[in-house]
Amino acid sequence: MIKKILVVVLVHIAVISYAQEGTSSPYSFYGIGIPKFKGTVENRSMGGLSVLADSIHLNLQNPASFSELGLTSYTVGTSYRNFKLSNANESSSGENASLDYLAIGVPAGKFGFGFGVIPLTSVGYRINNIVDDGSEFQFEGTGGLNKVFLATGVKVNKNLSVGVDLNYNFGNIENKTILRRPDVQFDTREITSTDLSAFSLSFGVRYKTMVSEKLELVASIVSTPSFELKADGTRELATVVIANNGRETVAERQEINVGDQKIDLPAEFKFASGIGQPRKWFVGGEYTYLDSGEFTNIVSGQDNVEYENASRFKAGGYYIPKYNSLTSYFSRVVYRAGFRYEETGLNINGNSIDEFGISFGVGLPVGRLFSNANIGFEYGQRGTTDFGLVKEEFFNVSLSLSLNDKWFRKIKFN
Repeated sequence: MIKKILVVVLVHIAVISYAQEGTSSPYSFYGIGIPKFKGTVENRSMGGLSVLADSIHLNLQNPASFSELGLTSYTVGTSYRNFKLSNANESSSGENASLDYLAIGVPAGKFGFGFGVIPLTSVGYRINNIVDDGSEFQFEGTGGLNKVFLATGVKVNKNLSVGVDLNYNFGNIENKTILRRPDVQFDTREITSTDLSAFSLSFGVRYKTMVSEKLELVASIVSTPSFELKADGTRELATVVIANNGRETVAERQEINVGDQKIDLPAEFKFASGIGQPRKWFVGGEYTYLDSGEFTNIVSGQDNVEYENASRFKAGGYYIPKYNSLTSYFSRVVYRAGFRYEETGLNINGNSIDEFGISFGVGLPVGRLFSNANIGFEYGQRGTTDFGLVKEEFFNVSLSLSLNDKWFRKIKFN
């Protein structure tokens, strides 16, 4: 399982507080967590745009893009997140960090192959709710879903590439609920631990053509069919004594095997296109549709929550002053920018939760064989302070290192 770099933070909003590994969001209480971005820092710096592919960068969002590789590429990405949570009355802030992906891509003639691991969702919340009779409910959650993928892309001809991802999805989500009543010696604790696993497929198509002497038109499609996620759960009921320092001492415990459940994850369809001058500039847009209206929760008792079909809109691009400049380092730097708007598909108390982000970044050449370091920045918001909800404002700093090498060299004999 991916080993995350963690900074665990407690933030307080009135009687509500949140904490997490890799995310700090009250909205991760719902479903199987907050979706993580599934691409590289290079993509993320352009609003998340997935249509671009070249010979020295991995594109983890479209398996067809692996056919474009000219060198073996290794990449690792991390991110730091500073956030502010607000309701109608108060606000507070915190931070966390995570390892976002590890991947390798290998070219082989018309083929390209990729392998890696990516977090798909992240759960992290701590919610305290005091009701009218003075009883206090404490809700905590950690974990998430990850995937290991094996990708293959092939060039059908000089314009068209196709590809497929074989994914193994896995993870664990733990939800804990504690009920504390005034003037009662023992508290009640319930812990539900759910192991998640499933295989899935994604299919990609990428088409490019020169529409003039300098301009290239690119379009891509990625389709991920719906699949069943196996959820194997256990439930523990206990009476506990909680000390002032938060330490829990179990007085009595009972374990219940919940058994297997099936969670239908929604189908996803993505279309993107753009135009530009290769190794100079590019602008593009993308639309993603998720059939998430029939999604089912792994946590019961969320009657105020509905799931809607989700959509994502992205636009972005890059600019390189002079990619082969011998006199100016900054002329070879890649400058990127973009924005995104997402209808997340989560509806709470009849109110849809939306999200947007504005991003920019740079790609810095390092070493030989076109290796590069990438840094990206994003400011965004999720949710609203209206209707008793929480608004999240966040600033992400993402870093990646993309190293290129040539594995297969011809040996010459004199």
